Amino acid sequence: MTWNELFQQLLNAILNVIPSVIASIVVFLVSVFLATWLAKLVRKALEQREVRRDLVILLSRLTRWTVMIFGGIWALQVVGFNVSAFIAGLGVTGLIIGFALQDISKNFTSGALLMIQEPFSLGDYISVAGHEGEVLDVQMRATEMLSPDGLRVLIPNADVFTNTIINYTRTSRRRVSLTIGVDYDSDLQKVTETALQAIRAVPGLLNDPAPVLFFHHFSDSSIDFTIRYWFDTDESNYFAAQDIGVKAIKQAFERENIAIPFPIRTVLMPKTL
Repeated sequence: MTWNELFQQLLNAILNVIPSVIASIVVFLVSVFLATWLAKLVRKALEQREVRRDLVILLSRLTRWTVMIFGGIWALQVVGFNVSAFIAGLGVTGLIIGFALQDISKNFTSGALLMIQEPFSLGDYISVAGHEGEVLDVQMRATEMLSPDGLRVLIPNADVFTNTIINYTRTSRRRVSLTIGVDYDSDLQKVTETALQAIRAVPGLLNDPAPVLFFHHFSDSSIDFTIRYWFDTDESNYFAAQDIGVKAIKQAFERENIAIPFPIRTVLMPKTL
């Protein structure tokens, strides 16, 4: 066979396959367009029904990827690729790939379960896996949070799903505990009344359960007590309720001449001979 004949056969083969390749590209591009359009349609329909935002994101993404996967399979079949035989022939290779992708599938499944079970919503302030912050997004692989110091933290969904989650936003009321020491010469009944009256300045302070104060320890330079009070999280946040409580008690103690002593240690020196 001469070079001219070989070139002619190669050219004929390319010309024969070009229509299939073009058709395959068109099928794939159409599937991408259709996937995007359907995802937007699903999102709009769910938002009109006031479905949870995180569930809207999950279902729209699942719609998009499902259509694109089927479009990709169809495109491969148009070009003559035997997808069924390829899948059937994966065998051990498929197991190896599945093992390698187990972390990805685990995070994807965990993300879907988080959106369905809804232990938190987008915008909630939570603590999980040693991190805390506002939930910005639940992606297919990780949950994105904004920490109090402005850092964006990505936590794998599997870690979020398998760890204890504290949702501060969904808590309608919280308790503040303050431990304070007063001078040994203080009138403890007066201390109790003054402190309980002072924390009335905390916004959203609850009377049920009522604030409590109890003395519990004789330290080196003070008698220590703890005051506990509950507040409505719709009217204040934890840090503000704690801050206002500390300031109010200190100001009230100063007005009533109740001393909060500094640590004192008496040192006895032996007499010199």
